[in-house]
Amino acid sequence: MTSYLLDTCTFIWMCAEPDRLSSVAKSAIDGLNASIVFSDVTALEISLKWSSGKIDLPDPPRHWIESQIAAWSLDFRAISREDIYLSGELPDHHRDPFDRLLIAAAMNSNSTILTPDQAIKAYPVSCRW
Repeated sequence: MTSYLLDTCTFIWMCAEPDRLSSVAKSAIDGLNASIVFSDVTALEISLKWSSGKIDLPDPPRHWIESQIAAWSLDFRAISREDIYLSGELPDHHRDPFDRLLIAAAMNSNSTILTPDQAIKAYPVSCRW
């Protein structure tokens, strides 16, 4: 079974703006033989952006995120210390700490990241969009 790790923007678009998803991303999300994975990294990024007013949600993150995870039947991946260590050891192609953690999580779990972020493709990680 293929495992797809959702980038934060992909998760938000999947839930609130599905027209922004590529046809490849939509097919992966709708695939019958795929695990769609939500990461703690995304919960942290959304929560921090919401608290600083950078994103607007219909409910606070603790409620909106959890309701979306349930509605989409997403699998879950916690942040591991290995993810943290690897994110600090990656080459400096991408400066965003959330994306670096998602890259490390995907590498450590043999997952493909669903992301439109071209900078992530500079790393030895599988990406689809």
